[in-house]
Amino acid sequence: MVPRAVETLQSVSVIACEDTRHSKKLLDHFSIEKPCIAYHDHTDKKSSHNILKRLLGGEDVALISDAGTPLISDPGYRLVSEARQQGYSVIPIPGACAAIAALSVAGLPTDKFKFIGFLPAKTGQRKTSLAAIKGSTETMVCYEAPHRIADTIADMVEVFGAERPAFMGREISKTFETYLQGTMAELLQLVKADSNQQRGEIVLVVGGAEEDSETVSLDAEKILGLLLKELPLTKAASISAKITGGDKKQLYQLGLSLQNK
Repeated sequence: MVPRAVETLQSVSVIACEDTRHSKKLLDHFSIEKPCIAYHDHTDKKSSHNILKRLLGGEDVALISDAGTPLISDPGYRLVSEARQQGYSVIPIPGACAAIAALSVAGLPTDKFKFIGFLPAKTGQRKTSLAAIKGSTETMVCYEAPHRIADTIADMVEVFGAERPAFMGREISKTFETYLQGTMAELLQLVKADSNQQRGEIVLVVGGAEEDSETVSLDAEKILGLLLKELPLTKAASISAKITGGDKKQLYQLGLSLQNK
């Protein structure tokens, strides 16, 4: 907790929490005695309305999450959107973020990266999502639930290939903090061999595809095909690359083949 966060929580009128019971431990630690209200993925519009009503009454409201930076794969963006639309000021207080923390020590390129939050829970949908970014040359960062981590890495081995470089951070900044590094296949082996690696909060960092990879995702091919109907090849390839994160040269070559069909 940065000092500014503690000071803010001590000064606001009310604190909106993802889980009031979970947050109480944090607030007790810093001797913060402020009223708390629940705000999470399953709260209805009435909860947002009540918070906005407090703001209208001149109160200051703090929004916190169970772990890490609020709104990064956590609930809250709808409330922020509504508050901004009604003219209220929304100020971030930077703090711990698992995705950035893991990326900073993964030893993989950080100049460009793609954060995809949580992958779909079902294997079929997960593989489809992975296939769509298979050709991306950016480093990929995602969160995963402990009971799905082995299956997710197995799907990555199947879709990305066994030799793709990978890194896993678990329970970052907590008591059982651990880090694993290797190829996708090696990471899968390590996770399967140790049940402790299938517990806690997990971040996966995966290296991007090689620049000279001949793989083009199905999404990129579809987007390129649509753009070619309206634009010159060079322009269509450039826009497709920007949208999908794919390689412009690969898309240009694919475009040539599509035009010759």
